[in-house]
Amino acid sequence: MIGSVVIVGGGTAGWMTATYLKAAFGERIGVTLVESEQVSRIGVGEATFSTLRHFFDYLGLDEADWLPKCAGGYKLGIRFENWSKPGEHFYHPFERLRTVDGFTMADWWLELGDRSMPFDRQCFITTALCDNKRSPRMMDGSLFAAGLDGSLGKSTLEEQRAQFPYAYHFDADAVAQYLAKYGTDRGVRHIVDNVENVGQDERGWITHVDTKSHGKIEGDLFIDCTGFRGMLINQTMGGEFDSFSDVLPNNRAVALRVPREEATEMNPYTTATAMSAGWMWTIPLFRRNGNGYVYSDQFITPEEAEQELRDAVAPGRDDLQANHIRMRIGRNKQSWVKNCVAIGLSSAFVEPLESTGIFFIQHAVEQLVKHFPDERWDPRLMRDYNDRVGHVVDGVKEFLVLHYKSAQREDTPYWKEAKIREMPAGLAERLELSGSHLLDDETIYPRYHGFENYSWNAMNLGLGNIPPRARPAIKHLDPANARREFANLKAEGEAMVAALPSCYEYLASIND
Repeated sequence: MIGSVVIVGGGTAGWMTATYLKAAFGERIGVTLVESEQVSRIGVGEATFSTLRHFFDYLGLDEADWLPKCAGGYKLGIRFENWSKPGEHFYHPFERLRTVDGFTMADWWLELGDRSMPFDRQCFITTALCDNKRSPRMMDGSLFAAGLDGSLGKSTLEEQRAQFPYAYHFDADAVAQYLAKYGTDRGVRHIVDNVENVGQDERGWITHVDTKSHGKIEGDLFIDCTGFRGMLINQTMGGEFDSFSDVLPNNRAVALRVPREEATEMNPYTTATAMSAGWMWTIPLFRRNGNGYVYSDQFITPEEAEQELRDAVAPGRDDLQANHIRMRIGRNKQSWVKNCVAIGLSSAFVEPLESTGIFFIQHAVEQLVKHFPDERWDPRLMRDYNDRVGHVVDGVKEFLVLHYKSAQREDTPYWKEAKIREMPAGLAERLELSGSHLLDDETIYPRYHGFENYSWNAMNLGLGNIPPRARPAIKHLDPANARREFANLKAEGEAMVAALPSCYEYLASIND
């Protein structure tokens, strides 16, 4: 039997992995986490997927307890600014498109919609909540979307049936600290020490790690959560890393923690703003914003990027310390090699344009539980795990490249290059199809990757890649039901704006 797991590295990846394994296996598996005090965490604030709810419910954690302790806020979607034209914006919300007579409201918008108004304002309710900074919860804690609330228990991503209407923003360091207490209270052995050597047997399997003060730490399965270094998976096991630099050019970021001057205002969405050589994130936490500029150093220097970021979000605040980050964009061809599994940045990372970092962690640890080995170390389990993890990352890669290919900007060398840069072969076919009609489940990336067809269409239409006409079949249908549904969407949005408190007002009530 596999009785002991050793996790090297803490942070969000390490502690999400440790706590999930404990929640799944309890005392039947021993979990040791070794992390160094000397390793600095990126700590820029995090935006997440709505599916993260499954993770916290699996651990039995209540949002009203953990969220205030982590400077948390709500995320109803992502607001993309200046990706088509300066001053224009659109939302990619957590909301599936409604269907009328077999066609989505996006299909009907192509036929009936008011082209003087953005697609997202006519086809979603969430956009009204974002524009008016509304909380997804009433002051009594109830969710605005009836029927979606309540604990999911020990459910996983594969059991996601309904689209939950929000995700979270939080301080990732605070989440790691919160989960560390949760884990150690439930038996995770926590060792703060430096790993100085990794021991291997004659087959190349890891037998132990040598630490400076605690000596030899032995285990059966070793999990690499050491970030971009890949101490175990790459440096020790020789895992091969597949770079995505051919299709995703951004390789650096600079981040600032910016206090919010207007403390009573808080956006319930992440903002992704196009910049001269990349894009800038704004992640609103309860008392401050996390801001960062993701860019390609082929087109701008780190010093120039920092100044552009400061000018945009913190002019005159030279006291705010900038955090410069080199990003390793791509994935290991195999995230599981022998008895070593990489989770988090050591496994894979794409730029944070769609907030996929923590989603990758959640998906990986769920799959590790489903494929957990015994003493036979069945290679088919490992192969299936690697395939699933690889497909998730590759699907997200395609989706992110679409953002650049469909964006209607060519005003700087960076954006001109983005239009002519290589793209994954499958995406070229999808984009060709999207010039004729909207994509569906059969024409987006075919394996599970966290995004549904409504996301692909929301981005294409928002970015300006709009088919010139609706599907011909729609002209043969009675439009009355679709017109009624457009009116319903507008009325429901207005009613929710009137009924819901502001995002800040609700969060302040649970932070008291």
